[in-house]
Amino acid sequence: MRNLVFALFLCIPALFYAAPAGNDPDRITGLYSAEYEGEKSRISIYRNDGGTYSAQVVWVSNRYDASGKVRTDEKNPDKAKRDTPCDEIVIIERMSYDSRKNSWGNARVYDPLRGIKANVTCSFEPDGRLKVRGSLMGIGMSVYWTRLE
Repeated sequence: MRNLVFALFLCIPALFYAAPAGNDPDRITGLYSAEYEGEKSRISIYRNDGGTYSAQVVWVSNRYDASGKVRTDEKNPDKAKRDTPCDEIVIIERMSYDSRKNSWGNARVYDPLRGIKANVTCSFEPDGRLKVRGSLMGIGMSVYWTRLE
């Protein structure tokens, strides 16, 4: 019994100094594959100066429209962004990490297919996929991105 108490006593300081294995905010950075409403794309999540994170579309499977022109962000409510090529659209800006919830959020996700923004929360599933959950006026939807790099 004395040995057990001694062993537990030695382990207690380690609990205070060891960071949880999955509690690294930068682990979200990388290249992901996504499919949404028949649109296949690749999305890069990167760290901004100041420690926030953004996500940008870097590739789409159908970059060109029927006339051979590069598709643009034509539904963007910001008219100044409607000429942005479909494979350069920033869909999440300034997302922050919440260590208590082990998730990223406090930002908005932009849906270029509908031209709307919704609140976003991102977290990893046990299988390694990134769950991207958008919600607007109490209605939510989740999509899952698969890490490529």
